[in-house]
Parts: sequence; C-alpha cells; structure tokens
Amino acid sequence: MKSLLTGVVCSSLLLLAGCNDSATTTESSAAVETQKTVLASGIERANMNTEIRPQDDFYMHINGGWLDANAIPADKTSIGSFYDLRDKSDDDVNAIIEELAAAKNLTVGTDEQKVADLFSSFMDTEKLNALGIKPIEPFLAEVAALASKDDLAKFFAKAQKIGLDSPLYYYVSVDAKNSSTYAGHVWHSGLGLPDRDYYFKEDERFVEMRAAYVAHIAKMFELAGQENPQAAAETIMALETKMAKLHWTRVQTRDSEKRYNKFATSDLKNVTNNFNWTVWLETLGVSDQQNIILNQPDFVAGFGDIVANTDMATWKTFLNWQVIGGFASNLSEDIAAQSFDFYGKTINGQQEQKPRWKRGVSLVNGNLGEVIGKVYVKRHFPTEAKGRMTTLVENLRSAYGESIDALEWMSGDTKKAARVKLAAFTPKIGYPDRWEDYSAIEISADDLIANLISADADGFAKGVAKLGGPIHTWEWGMTPQTVNAYYNPTVNEIVFPAAILQPPFFNLEADEAVNYGGIGAVIGHEMGHGFDDQGSKYDAEGNMKNWWTEQDLAEFKKRSSQLVEQYNGYSMFGDAQINGELTLGENIGDLSGLTIAYRAYQNSLNGAEAPVIDGLTGDQRFFMGYAQIWRQKHTEKAQRERIATDSHSPGHFRALGSLSNMNEFYEAYGIKEGDKMYIAPEKRVKIW
Repeated sequence: MKSLLTGVVCSSLLLLAGCNDSATTTESSAAVETQKTVLASGIERANMNTEIRPQDDFYMHINGGWLDANAIPADKTSIGSFYDLRDKSDDDVNAIIEELAAAKNLTVGTDEQKVADLFSSFMDTEKLNALGIKPIEPFLAEVAALASKDDLAKFFAKAQKIGLDSPLYYYVSVDAKNSSTYAGHVWHSGLGLPDRDYYFKEDERFVEMRAAYVAHIAKMFELAGQENPQAAAETIMALETKMAKLHWTRVQTRDSEKRYNKFATSDLKNVTNNFNWTVWLETLGVSDQQNIILNQPDFVAGFGDIVANTDMATWKTFLNWQVIGGFASNLSEDIAAQSFDFYGKTINGQQEQKPRWKRGVSLVNGNLGEVIGKVYVKRHFPTEAKGRMTTLVENLRSAYGESIDALEWMSGDTKKAARVKLAAFTPKIGYPDRWEDYSAIEISADDLIANLISADADGFAKGVAKLGGPIHTWEWGMTPQTVNAYYNPTVNEIVFPAAILQPPFFNLEADEAVNYGGIGAVIGHEMGHGFDDQGSKYDAEGNMKNWWTEQDLAEFKKRSSQLVEQYNGYSMFGDAQINGELTLGENIGDLSGLTIAYRAYQNSLNGAEAPVIDGLTGDQRFFMGYAQIWRQKHTEKAQRERIATDSHSPGHFRALGSLSNMNEFYEAYGIKEGDKMYIAPEKRVKIW
C-alpha cells in the first residue's frame, strides 16, 4: 500500500514516511551497543574518538568511537541517534499493542478492538500463506475486465481510494495562495524505482538496478500466477520509463512556486484532452470542485499523450503490477519476501527483513497511530517535558527575533515582515489536543487486505470531506510516537512529537547547554524552515506571497547560493557528491537552527558565566550536544539512495556544514587556518 507524499507541503527534521514516501524511513537502531556514560553534561563520552582532533572533523571527534563500535545489523539499513529512539518507540508501542491483543472479548468497533485485530491480522502468517493472492484477485479481475480508456481513468481513481498508486495522484491540502481553504492537487507518480534518474543514468549500479527491477517484476508476476512474467516485466519497465521522462527532477520539484498551477476543472481538457477527466473526477468524488492545482502540468499533458498512444493490453499489465506490488508486503510470506528482496536488499542493502512484530507495529502506527498515541503519551511523556519544551520554544522564538533585528544585510521593511511571520508561528508539542476519529474504519482479525483498504478509504474520504470546509488546525502530520519534527508552511506551524523529546535531543537531567545544542537546534531548524529558500515564500498566514524587498531577496539568494556551493563540495565514498540545491532548504534549516539555538542558550545564562562541567565549557557542551544528535550510519546502498533522493544532507555534513560557518565554534575550539574545518571568515555563510 502506498501513502500520500505529504512531503510536498511540509519540511521534516529527517526523511520519514509522511513527509516523504520512502522504504528507507523506518529502519532503526544499532544491535551492538557501547556502554554509555551520560554525564551531568549530557555528553556521551563513550561515543567519542579523541584521537581525531575537533578542529579537523568535529563530527568524528564526537561520534567516531560509536561508529567504530557499532555494526549495522542485518535487518537494518541505518543506525544512529534517531534510530535508537525509534527502536525504543517501537518497543513501547509493541507493549501497548500486546496488551490489547491479549485482552479477551473486546467490543467490536472500539479503538482497542481495531488495534488488536489489525495487528493480529498481520501476524497470522499461516492464514496469509494459505490465502496467497486470493485477497487481491477481485482487483486483478477488475483490471482484466477494463475495456476502454474511460475504464482506465475510472480504475486509476478507484485504485487510489483503496491505497494503490496512480500516475495522477490526487490529494487534498491547503491552497497555498488562499490558506483559509483546501484545494485538490495532482501529484506525479507511477514509478516503481526511487526516482526518475534511476531510469536513465548509465552508471554501472543504475544499469544493474534496472535489470534487477525487471527481474523482480517478473518474479512477482510468477509468484502471483500471471502469464508471461518476463514479457510483462519488460512491458512495465518500458511504460514506466516513458513516464519517468516526464517527471521533474528533485531539484525542480522543490520549487513551491513552480508547483502551484491552479486550473479550472473545466479547463483540464486544455492541458490534455486524451484523458477522461469527467470520469476520473466523478469516481474520486470531487466532480463538484471548480478548481484543481497541478503540481506538474507538463507531466499531466505528457501523460495524456501516453494514455492515448498506449494500448489497453499494456495498461492492464501495468495495473496488474500496481495491484500486486502495492499489496505485496501484506500478502503471503513468499511474495512479501520477494518485495523485500528488491526494495530492501537490492536498493538499500538491508540483508534481512525486520522481525515481523516490528513490521506489525509500523502497520498499526501507519493506520491507527493516534489510538496508540493516546496511551503512549500517558505512559511516556511527562507533563514536565511539555512545560520545558514550551519554554524552550518561546526562548528560541525570542532569540530568532533578536537575530532578525541584528541582521546587517536586511532592510527594516523585510525585518518587520519577518517578525510578523515569526510571531505567528503556532507550536505544537507532544500530542494533539484533538484526536483522530477512526470510527468509520472496519477491522477484523482475519482479513488483513480488507482492513488496510478500509483504513485507506477512510483516509481518502476524510481528505475529500475537507473541501469547502474550515482548515483543520488541530490535525497533526505525525503521531506522538514518531521520532521527528516538522514545519508546515501553509498553516505556519512547528510540530514536535513526544517521542523526540528524549536524550540525546532533550535531557531533563542534563545541563541546559546540551539541550540547547540538541532539541534547541531542532526547534530552531523547524523555525528556520519558515525562512528557508521555500518557506520564505509564504507569509504569516501561510499564503504564498512575497514579503521581501527586491534588494533583500537578491541578497538572500546570494547567501543561499554560497551554501549550495559549500555543500556541493562534500561527497561520500569519493564519488557520491551532495547536491547542494536539493538539500538547500534543510541546510538553511540546520544553519539557522544552530545559530538561533546558540543565541538562545547565551540568553538563558542571563549574563552569567556558564559552569565548566567535566572539564567542558558551556559553549563546548553546546556544540558537542549538536554534533551527537547527528550520529548515524547507513549501508552504502542506503546512503547512495538517500543522496540521490533525500533533501537532507548526510548526518556527517549536517554537523560539519553548520559548525564550520559559526565564528563561535571557532572560538570554542581554537580553530585556525590550516585546520581541516577552517573556512576563511569572508566565505562563512551567515543567513539568519
């Protein structure tokens, strides 16, 4: 089952499903643990490598010991600070689910019954193996019965409503130029490989991956009992390649202004008259809508040509793949294993599947997450933590305002507008004030696919129901048990789920320096998204509206381009260069977050000298706290996939890139010309 790419409207701290749809986002922590000595300073000294000078590579100085001591387990592609907390969250959620699953005679229709039976339906492998592809045979039969291009348009819409992918992917979100209303949007999709470039690059690994993808499709068709699996796989690859040519690059897709293309639904025929818009809109249930926003009109136009020039037999083969591949991980173990073999092992280098219970936890979190969230926050989120976080957020907001006032390169008019936007930020901390209603979802213990279809249909219906109504300001894009944070520009909110508010990000027992370097920088990062190269296009009310003077905007772009150049100079494995344009928004968020968090930390001292703890000054602890939150390790395949598709830089450079631009870091560690982290003062980037 595939979820909506909400990453088009939010910026998260780390790549995650919900802000970016990727199989790499649910991997978790290290199997080999080093003994951690958490001092009053909050610095995990056992993770350090003191043989590496902080002046040469501060990231390795802080995290090198951990990197050497910890291997990536066979069932993971990534380990690190985020992933450790995700493992802990999985354990906590599993305990909640197990309690519910063990309960007897739960009343049908209650949240408790739904959680217990959804988990049970996934864990019952004996039943799933006995069923094979029987649960999806009705959909394969529907595909076989398609007789015309009008039928095709209808099936695209129907498939999406039950959680399958569609080349024209409809979703509802806030209208970026009228933030008091919702609008229907169309996203581009239809590809089975991670990105358009995977279809065209001639590097050996991409050539091999394309061949492996074709082999994978053929094997899946064979397991599903379909005829001519090899020919079908080649047909699908050819069709996907045609669609991939129409996809924008990741850099182009980041541009929120270019993505905003509002059309009257009656004018969609002028974009392409080779697709039955009337049937598609009616089947989606949105035929009464006057307007729709196309993120990539040229993709839509080109897709219409593909529809017209592709015979129904080819489309049926493609749709069979959407059905088989879309449901694969929730069918019999042989089909699920083959799906993992390609997406987990071939693409990301994960050698073994995660334990089934962990996959079950992810499934429940993804479909009934706020039911779990209610219990999670009662057990794992102390009231004190929310109070401390509220104070930290306001301290960061105050520091951001001071920084805006102090900018030498920005005029008074733009500063005033920036201050208005900053004041309008809505922080959400820990958990929602109003919980999601899952009453329309029907769950039974013996029909996993029907359960997932019910959940997806409910989610789609809720989206459509928003059209014409007020903005749901109470909604969260992440559950409380999610280890992440995000900024949403169209509602101008910053959101911090409960699960991230733990060490090393937030330590109630530690000195404030490490908290400002950790969660303070996270808060600043999300605030920074409101003022990055894309977030800065939105005003205080969430409307895409220019609030910059022409001169200030030119200077902002100049400074941003310097950051692009800096990150373009970083690479992994010698040949995997970081894309400074793709990662610009996150890099601005990191640099802004660290800069503002440092100012807020200094303000918190009220003019007093920071204590020296364990031989470390306050500034040193602050920067160490920042570097240790980015410790992470990925398989080479997973890291390469992230560099190609992720808007976040690797953790190593998230630390080095920001720190090397801060004069205060140079002072704290005596960094001078000749040291590897040294950047000449005139080349250090200062934006906010």
